[in-house]
Amino acid sequence: MTAVIEVAALILLLLGAFFFSVGTLGLIRFPDMRSRLHALTKADNLGLGLILAGIALLLGSWASALVLGLTWVLALSAASISAQVLGGIDAQEQGEA
Repeated sequence: MTAVIEVAALILLLLGAFFFSVGTLGLIRFPDMRSRLHALTKADNLGLGLILAGIALLLGSWASALVLGLTWVLALSAASISAQVLGGIDAQEQGEA
């Protein structure tokens, strides 16, 4: 059972690292600010969630999983709010809002 949990945690960690890499690639490659924000908020938050889930599996504690889950929810909230503010500023600068 422990080996199965460790393999599942490793898969989650690798998937999380993959999504972080894809988000970073989007930050570098996408042409405008809103596209970059999209890449950062979607891919990086999914990557963070997967990595935290993998860590929670390795720790094997419900209390740790709860703390990691709350961390992820706070990161999601911060990313969505900051992306909304930055996108609004970009829209104002381009005369769209």
